[in-house]
Amino acid sequence: MYAIVQSRDGGPEVLEWQKVPDPTPKPGEVIIEVAASAVNRADLLQREGNYPPPSGSSDILGLECSGAIAAVGAALTLDRIGEKVTALLSGGGYATKVAVPVGQLMSVPDGVSLIDAAGLPEAACTVWANLSKVARIKEGETLLIHGGGSGIGTMAIQIARALGVRVAVTAGSQAKLNACSALGAEILINYNDEDFVEAIKDQTAGRGADVILDNMGASYLMRNIHALNRNGRIVTIGMQGGTKAEFDIATLLRKNGTFAATSMRARPDTEKAAICREVEKVVWPWIESGAVKPVIDRVMPMQDAADAHRLLQDGPVTGKIVLQAP
Repeated sequence: MYAIVQSRDGGPEVLEWQKVPDPTPKPGEVIIEVAASAVNRADLLQREGNYPPPSGSSDILGLECSGAIAAVGAALTLDRIGEKVTALLSGGGYATKVAVPVGQLMSVPDGVSLIDAAGLPEAACTVWANLSKVARIKEGETLLIHGGGSGIGTMAIQIARALGVRVAVTAGSQAKLNACSALGAEILINYNDEDFVEAIKDQTAGRGADVILDNMGASYLMRNIHALNRNGRIVTIGMQGGTKAEFDIATLLRKNGTFAATSMRARPDTEKAAICREVEKVVWPWIESGAVKPVIDRVMPMQDAADAHRLLQDGPVTGKIVLQAP
C-alpha cells in the first residue's frame, strides 16, 4: 500500500508519500480500503514529536477514515467484505489501507458522501463523549467552545444546539465567527479583540458558562475558571496552549467547579466501541435529518498532506480538511 510517512519529527516538509507494507488484521480487526481520511490538530502534534501514538498503534498519521471493508481478521465473518464504513482510529488513516478494531467501525450516514464521511468520526465521537458523558450538559445551559471554527468546534456547536444548549464560541476572525453563527452559535467572541472572560459574563448576566469545551490547555486554564458559572465544568481536550500551568484551586472551589481533561485516542478499545455505538444511535440520525452536518473546508489529495498541514497550522481553515486517497 501507499501511506504518508515521516523519517523524523519536524515541520510539514517531513511528510512523504511512500510505498509501505500492507497491514495485517489481528483477531477482531478488519482492513479498510481507505477512501479518505481527515486532518486533526493531533496530527500536527504527532508530526512534531509531541503526541506519540499509543503502544501497539500504527505510527502513520490519521485518526479517522472512510472506505470499504477489504478483509477481516480471525473470529469475524466474511459477509462484511465490501461494506462502506467510517472508522475511529488510533492511527494509520493517511494510507490506502488501515487495520481497525471492528468495534470502532460506524456506518456512513445516509445523505453523506463517502469522502465527506471521513471527517465525521473523530469530531463526532470526541464531542458526544465529552458533552454527554464528561460534562453531562443539560438543556438550557450555556456552552463556551474555544476554537469554534475548528472541526471539533463546528461539530460541537451543532450537537449542542440539537441538545437545546445555548452556544458561545471564540474564534480569531470574523469569517469564522460568521460560520459559527450560521451553525447556531449565539455568542460570538473574537479572541483577538475581546477578553472572552468579560464577554461571556456580559452575555450571561454575569453568570458565565456552565460548560467550557477547551482546546487550549495550560494557557487558558485560569481564564476558563474565571469564565465559569457556579457548578460549571471545564473539559480540556487539547493542548495548543501548552501542557503545564499553575492555577488557584480556591477559585475553582468557590464556584464548586469541575475540571476534566480527556483524550479519545488513549481510551481502551472497549470505551471507543461504546462511544461509536452511541454516536451511531444518537448523532447519525441528526446528520441524516440535516440538524447536524459535516463541515468540510476542502478536499485535497492524500499525497498533499504536507500542504494540508500547512493550511491547518496557519489557521484559515473552517471545519475539516479531508484527504482523499488515490
